[in-house]
Parts: sequence; C-alpha cells; structure tokens
Amino acid sequence: MDITRIKLYIIKDYKRLKAEENSRLSLNWNLNRELSKLNYRIHTDAIKANLIPPELTATQISYTYASEADMLNVVLFGKTAKQWRDENHNGTGNIRDQASIYQLLVLSNMESYNAILIQQGKSQAERMKLLHELAVQQMTTMSSLDLKYLPGIEEKR
Repeated sequence: MDITRIKLYIIKDYKRLKAEENSRLSLNWNLNRELSKLNYRIHTDAIKANLIPPELTATQISYTYASEADMLNVVLFGKTAKQWRDENHNGTGNIRDQASIYQLLVLSNMESYNAILIQQGKSQAERMKLLHELAVQQMTTMSSLDLKYLPGIEEKR
C-alpha cells in the first residue's frame, strides 16, 4: 500500500467516525427534546384544569397557554418566543429547538414544577419567582457536570 492510499484510508475513516459521533449527539439532543415535549403535556393539562374557565374564547385560551409558555421561556432563556424570533428571523425552528441538553432538562423540570404550582393556586408572579430559583439552581448544577463521565449523554454542539 502506498502512502497516498494510506492517507485516503485515514481521511475516509475519520469522516466515518465524525459522522457516527454527530449522529449520536443528535439522537441524545432529540431524545431530550422529546422528553421536554412530554412534560409539556403535563404542563398544559394543569393549565387547562386550573387556569382556563369554560367561558373563555378560543383566542383567550390560546393566549393563556402562550403566556405560560413564555413565562417559562423568560425564566430560562431570558426572552419570550417572539423576542427570540425577532432576533433570529433567519434561523429555523424556535427558541426551544435551539436549547442545549441542560436547558431542555431544566425546562422539562420547570414544566412539571409549574404544573404543581398551578394546582396549588399560586399566582403567575409567585410561580415565576419559584421557577427562577429552580432554574438557577439546576443550571448551576448542570453546568458543573462533566458529561464525559455520564455514559450516553453528550452536549449538543
């Protein structure tokens, strides 16, 4: 085998390994995104059962759900979905599609916790304060983790 063939073999193998790595990273991020979507259902069910009286119009109901989602966005990302879209009008997806694995996990936890707080009758202002405390505490913990020691979990790059 001559040196050119060896170089070509190494380059092809490197490309294959990088493609496999990117596929694994994408699967982990997608799994976390799907888990976040499942918890979103718990969240929306709590909103429906506790915050939406029967006399609301479809528009008002939609606004209630959007208001709750944006509250979570502001707590975690520091901006509403609309603010993010305005800043990223050339991007694809939405603010949550661009979130890291850490952010998706914290968001999922926030949705569950917010559902509990809604059921307890807490006001949105009270919930926002408590959710902010949770987000800060969990993001601090998450950022101190070294993912290379957690098998099967990698950060989206």
